[in-house]
Amino acid sequence: MPSRIEKEKQFHNVTFSEHTRSATDRFYSIAQSSAKLYHELIIEHGANRRVLEYGCGADSNAIHLARRGARITGIDISEVAIEESKRVAEREGISDAEFFVMNAEELQFEPGTFDLICGSAILHHLVLDRAFAEVARSLKPGGVGVFLEPLGHNPAINLYRRLTPSMRTEDEHPLLMSDLELARDFFGSVDVTFFHLTTLASIPLTRMPFFPRVLGSLDLLDRVLFAAVPFSRRFAWSCVMVLGRPAVRGSRGGK
Repeated sequence: MPSRIEKEKQFHNVTFSEHTRSATDRFYSIAQSSAKLYHELIIEHGANRRVLEYGCGADSNAIHLARRGARITGIDISEVAIEESKRVAEREGISDAEFFVMNAEELQFEPGTFDLICGSAILHHLVLDRAFAEVARSLKPGGVGVFLEPLGHNPAINLYRRLTPSMRTEDEHPLLMSDLELARDFFGSVDVTFFHLTTLASIPLTRMPFFPRVLGSLDLLDRVLFAAVPFSRRFAWSCVMVLGRPAVRGSRGGK
């Protein structure tokens, strides 16, 4: 039987070569606010610095970061993703970027190499204690990790996931609140912003001309709800994590 890593590689090679997730585009059209924060944070922490894009996929952020003076390394388990990232960088004239096929749970870099390690929808494919340990080890003492990840508590979203098994790998695991807490074993600072609860109601309206106004209003409602009722955060669709003060494994909170 193929290993978990080999199954992930095969799935993503097919996904990136055949664009099999394009059917989900209308769902991700509601995720503009989380994507915006993620991109703002990686530019803030990555401009003119050494950056590792962790699971860069075929649509790497290397171009945006390199144009702001960053030195980029991208890794992915998928050979298809890496070849596409190399082609895009060459086409765009980006010379200060390199891409490698690599297992994110076993990074081949010296400790303290990067100022920023960032990734979108990567951690939930990994064994988290291995991933957090590798990110913490590979960051400089003052470096940060920035990740955009799906969450796994919302019953409606979980039902959709069960009804569409071909769109994901069998081993992926949207993050739970306990997973966010686990990050504190590896980082002294864990800052999480939650997104997309009431905004899920706008999915049927994505092709309507008034969709942007509805989405903006629901994004605001989500922010108010998450601030006023902290328990509601667990039912969000996704979150942006900023992980700082990388700690020695087992030294919870950097203490």
